[in-house]
Amino acid sequence: MAAKNLVIVESPAKAKTLEKYLGRNFQVRASVGHVVDLPKSKLGVDIKNGFAPDFRVIQGKKKIVDELKRAARGKDNIYLASDPDREGEAIAWHIANQLGGDGIQFHRLLINEITRKAVQEAIAHPQKLDQKKFDAQVARRVLDRLVGYQISPLLWKKVRRGLSAGRVQSVAVRIVSEREKEIRAFVSLEYWSLTAFLEGRVGPSFEARLVQWQGEKIDIKKFRIESETQVRAITKSLKGAPWVIGQVEKKERRRFPAPPFITSRLQQEASRKLGFQPQRTMQIAQRLYEGLELGPEGSVGLITYMRTDSTRVSTDAIQEARGFIQTQLGGDYLPGTPVIYRSKKGAQDAHEAIRPTSVDYTPERVRRYLRRDHFALYCLIWERFVASQMVPARFDQTAFDMRVGEGVFRATGQQLKFDGFMRLYSEGKDDEVEEKEAMLPDLQAGDVLKFLSLNPGQHFTQPPPRFTQATLIKELEEKGIGRPSTYAGILSNILVKEYIVLDERRCLNPTELGMLVTDLLVDCFPDILNVEFTAGMESMLDKIEEGKEDWLKVMKRFYTSFSRDLKKAESGMRDVKREEIPTEIACEKCGAMMVVKWGRNGEFLACPRYPECRNTSNFTRDEKGEVQLAEQADTGEVCEKCGRPMENRWGKYGRFLGCSGYPECKNIRSLVSPIDLGIRCPECGDGNLLERKSRRGKLFYGCERYPQCRFATWDRPVAGACPKCGESILLEKVTKRAGRVRRCHKEECDYTVQVVE
Repeated sequence: MAAKNLVIVESPAKAKTLEKYLGRNFQVRASVGHVVDLPKSKLGVDIKNGFAPDFRVIQGKKKIVDELKRAARGKDNIYLASDPDREGEAIAWHIANQLGGDGIQFHRLLINEITRKAVQEAIAHPQKLDQKKFDAQVARRVLDRLVGYQISPLLWKKVRRGLSAGRVQSVAVRIVSEREKEIRAFVSLEYWSLTAFLEGRVGPSFEARLVQWQGEKIDIKKFRIESETQVRAITKSLKGAPWVIGQVEKKERRRFPAPPFITSRLQQEASRKLGFQPQRTMQIAQRLYEGLELGPEGSVGLITYMRTDSTRVSTDAIQEARGFIQTQLGGDYLPGTPVIYRSKKGAQDAHEAIRPTSVDYTPERVRRYLRRDHFALYCLIWERFVASQMVPARFDQTAFDMRVGEGVFRATGQQLKFDGFMRLYSEGKDDEVEEKEAMLPDLQAGDVLKFLSLNPGQHFTQPPPRFTQATLIKELEEKGIGRPSTYAGILSNILVKEYIVLDERRCLNPTELGMLVTDLLVDCFPDILNVEFTAGMESMLDKIEEGKEDWLKVMKRFYTSFSRDLKKAESGMRDVKREEIPTEIACEKCGAMMVVKWGRNGEFLACPRYPECRNTSNFTRDEKGEVQLAEQADTGEVCEKCGRPMENRWGKYGRFLGCSGYPECKNIRSLVSPIDLGIRCPECGDGNLLERKSRRGKLFYGCERYPQCRFATWDRPVAGACPKCGESILLEKVTKRAGRVRRCHKEECDYTVQVVE
């Protein structure tokens, strides 16, 4: 008997899991993401006709649309089960529009977790397509297209071709750039500390730090000794002074568990603990949500929907966690009542927090079926959720104050009394070094101490740290910029566009190009680059979804001021292409003062007497951003074309050797070292993939564990599972005929899709 119902999901992996829970009367097909989008060759928004979007079938997706149309013929009901968020709602509407016809019944399925119970409950209570949620997504897409496609050509004209601007990504770059300006402007100050090493009537020995001198208020964090001269004077005055414990403070402190994950917190924690980039975290979480093969059980969805800003958890899930704690860890670890977490103000609260679909799927139970990265992220989610329902950890915190001469020294320590939730999980920290308080001996007020030594320490105040991917997501979330579904994409875009690079400590460092573009946009588009304005637009999109705002009225209000700024920028934006910034560096050929110019490969020094003098040079910037002539160390290399010495130079793709006879001789030689793509090798799963160059200078990609692992490909690997077969990476290639195309790296899989720019 032919199936009378059609269920359409986004991915083949999700389709496979749903097929297990639905009977023979249901046929399940995958759209493989969006089937329509705005055309990439033009604006695609009719501004004069109510901002009407020109949605078209994506090139390469016509075959899928035709297959869905054939599958829909003769069906009594069509269930649209794309992801339960705005993006998924848009996919559902666009599919309904493509398949629409007389008599077809469309139903919307919102599945927060892919389990038998949740799927059958959704089928039993289908919903209608949500016009308000669809309008909110269309508004976002149109807003982003208007900003990106109308500002980017300005940057091409004024700076260089290929640059882009984004409504949210440009604000993220601004936040990183402003932090870098703070770092460059920071003036480091010297200060000193004084630490005493002491011993009491019982061990262990301990340290105490000077926290007050000559009656100043005790403030451990703010008290500082200004100079070495002062610390020597203090040390001299304390010589021979008795050391006696004055005040003893003992308090029990409790540390409470963190709530279950929301999207931003999952990305931060996976970055801290696992070293995952946000986009990688979301790709793995998507697979865990859609379903993975667990041996004889078949495909199982292991976590709830992973795009959420709510810490809400169902009563059933809480009771399941409490039952596990009681039976596996003991009653001492179980609170008297369930722990309820409040979501932050402004949270949409449409979905539960990210949690395992069943606590019974313990890490030990699923380990042998999961890839290493999948298992690591699942462990994080499972342990965090169960720990969130456990009792607090308890510590005894102790402090000794000792008045010595005109100063007060303080020793602090803590002792773990009961591990509580920490038996299972402890939250990571963004700080590089977390100071651990030592154990103090059991001493009383009035105890005389044995003085061992007094050690001064020299320190320097530090500038604010650069953002990591984790801390930038935290900043965006706190400022109301972006939403759970957008954080990973924002980070990926600003890195791909070379506005931001990762430094040697994997912190976010804005390039000079990123800082230049930011300055230009802030000057010409103060609203678009304003943090509060961008957060306000996010709030406005939420109101459209809630039915409190009309999306066309929002677009008109936005475009009134934006079009005005756009017109001013056409003539008012700095023309960087023709700009020459003077320096104090003399041209080595004619003596004129060199100027900084911008070319297609970035900044360079040029003689202002061009074309009479064609001298150019690379330069570097110091930690304050000042221009310095790049030192030309002897490379020991000779140009094979003209015999002159080869020099170190820098371009868009890093350092290379160039002939010192340039421009008469334009010979160059690449020196680019392997670049870590941050993508796990699909064959061995242990090494990362590196970008390398062949002997003939052609780029290829291979595993860092070569020769143990010999995986290699000419096409660029892209992190992300194949929607058809589930393999861990795709390969990307650009051709003149088809443009940018991605395909599965497995030859036996025929998945191919054109990338919409």
